[in-house]
Amino acid sequence: MTDLLYSDPDLVQFYDIENEGGVDFDYCVGFAKDAGSVLDLGCGTGQLAAALADRRSVTGVDPAPAMLDVARRRAGGQRVDWVEADARNVRLGRRFDLVILTGHAFQVFLTPEDREAVLATIAVHLAADGCFIFDTRNPVAQEWLEWTPEWSQRELSHPELGMVRAWNDFRRDPATGVVTYSTHYEIPDSGRVLSAESEIAFPTKESLAQMLDESGLVVEEWLGSWQGEPYLDTSPEIIPIGRLR
Repeated sequence: MTDLLYSDPDLVQFYDIENEGGVDFDYCVGFAKDAGSVLDLGCGTGQLAAALADRRSVTGVDPAPAMLDVARRRAGGQRVDWVEADARNVRLGRRFDLVILTGHAFQVFLTPEDREAVLATIAVHLAADGCFIFDTRNPVAQEWLEWTPEWSQRELSHPELGMVRAWNDFRRDPATGVVTYSTHYEIPDSGRVLSAESEIAFPTKESLAQMLDESGLVVEEWLGSWQGEPYLDTSPEIIPIGRLR
């Protein structure tokens, strides 16, 4: 894990402030209501995994120690089995009723080979009657166009640092479709700016459908948003829900 946004504690401290709750969190909490066991791949700071762990067995997997340090300390964190590992090759030797990969974590896998490896991980950990769900941004929506200093500038309320100014910027490789975006946090008074550069891919629904099929996974429903709306070509999200073939 070389992305400072997830591996540097100075930057990780802003993750929950920027990503608290949300419609994806609410949807997944409801979606998991009948699952006795959950595998959360790319669990990050563990907000969702910890919320699910009061009624079921939950395992959270993430490659970033700094993120897992936050996860272990959060309320309910002691109920989760935290595993430091890469979603492309982790093998836990058990199967789960539900496998989830949220927060657009699927997009950090930049090549088709990486994405195929993650789908293989999902397949090998799904129970015979289990279900999977994950999300990725629809490239048609071109959300990256909003990640400019002008459009992304915001203020965050940090419990110790006070009001922190934050913004993003991006560049896109037209050949690969990979977007490199930078995230900046300006610490008040000191003027110090903490920055990280991240890369994410924007696979199409058509490529995902083919990869899922080749991985032995069947999609039963495609959502276009975490409000539960059906997928349309213009939807902001691509959210497959499915099972083993």
